[in-house]
Amino acid sequence: MAGMDLMPDLLAVAESRNASVFLYGSTPGVLNAITQGIGKEYPDLKMAGSHSPPFRILTEEEVKEDIKRINDSGANIVLVALGCPKQEKWMARNKGKIKSVMVGIGGAFPVFAGLQKRAPQWMCDFSLEWLFRLIQEPRRLFKRYFVTNSLFLLLLAWELCRKPFKK
Repeated sequence: MAGMDLMPDLLAVAESRNASVFLYGSTPGVLNAITQGIGKEYPDLKMAGSHSPPFRILTEEEVKEDIKRINDSGANIVLVALGCPKQEKWMARNKGKIKSVMVGIGGAFPVFAGLQKRAPQWMCDFSLEWLFRLIQEPRRLFKRYFVTNSLFLLLLAWELCRKPFKK
């Protein structure tokens, strides 16, 4: 399930269970648009807060401030949108430090905010949403989809070929 499918479901469940949500990542403009959209679609949802960290490597002091900000908010769920693999690394590094469930949402924030288009349903049905995103942002996503994924497939093939010979 893509973050774009997961996010509305998570927000609905959080609203029904009186759980609070913190949004971490993206830009201030996107966070503002999301907050307004959430207020309309999920009027009873508790928003614990949001934060847009700078697009660079954070200092240790900044990381500590972000952890404190999130923990002090009392959030039950933190939706993290820093992009892949940055968000996964951020969540792994802060596991046990942040006292909330963290969920990587990927590119769901700008889509939910209405600032970026979602792939047509037929593309989603055939797992081609990545292609739609690549067409929208080729410079940003080319390396991720072609270089990184090709390297992964090469390493996977290598491992599968070696496996029968291991004992």
